[in-house]
Amino acid sequence: MRKMIQKIKAYAGGLKKRNRGNRPNDGADGGFTFVETLAVLVVTAILASQVGVAVNRLVKKARVVSARNQIEAFKVALNSYYVDCGVFPTDEQGLGALWEKPLLAPVPAGWNGPYTDRTVPVDPWGTPYEYFRQGSALMPVDVPDGLSFAIVCAGEDCVRGGENDIVSWRD
Repeated sequence: MRKMIQKIKAYAGGLKKRNRGNRPNDGADGGFTFVETLAVLVVTAILASQVGVAVNRLVKKARVVSARNQIEAFKVALNSYYVDCGVFPTDEQGLGALWEKPLLAPVPAGWNGPYTDRTVPVDPWGTPYEYFRQGSALMPVDVPDGLSFAIVCAGEDCVRGGENDIVSWRD
């Protein structure tokens, strides 16, 4: 029996030696140093700032594309309005005439709207689109002759006449 107990003790001792490599070291290699942690935080901050800049550029580009698409939708709706009414809305009636029948004279008899699927929105920067009919004193001077109407989005700077304007007669 003694021999059997000695064999079991020897076997158990061998197991302890084999499992020692799996236990965490009680020494100084237990985790990251403060400097290593700071380095990881700095690299993460730099990468995050680059992502922020890229996202900001994409948002600006998406706003311009959205404004152009809305202007194109207005152009289609205005042409449908013209087919039904025989005239384009006046400056005073504006783009709102595409959503509800104008109350200001001349009230079109053939109005068969709405010509848009919702009320006329503001542009992506929060300012209203500007609509001008041919012959209007307020029509921008750079509109080519022969166009029946013009639609202007003031763009990012929200000031008409700037370099950021998005207009119906240019790409």
